[in-house]
Amino acid sequence: MVNRVVTGAHYGLRDWLIQRITAVMMAAYSVALAAYLLLQPHVGYDVWTGLFSGQPMRTFTLLFLLSVFYHAWIGIRDIVMDYVKPASMRLVIHTLVILALLLYVIWAVQILWGM
Repeated sequence: MVNRVVTGAHYGLRDWLIQRITAVMMAAYSVALAAYLLLQPHVGYDVWTGLFSGQPMRTFTLLFLLSVFYHAWIGIRDIVMDYVKPASMRLVIHTLVILALLLYVIWAVQILWGM
């Protein structure tokens, strides 16, 4: 009989699906932004200001950034779980990455809504 050791990791269909959904979200944002910029005859400060002055673009941008951060978290977590064996070191790395990503979210909200 095989003894399976449960490590508490959240591998499986849920993480796979989340990575695919966040990748689609990032691709949709990138295509939409590229299309918008390609259709502009001149891209300057006024175009960027006009683009990000509306609520829909700010919201879409925040969703894009949250997708990037969550996508990155799953990837980094999987790499750390695979290659860093000491549990204490894993905990330190995970904590630092989570704190950095939370700071990035706060920073993104401050930039997008000028708080």
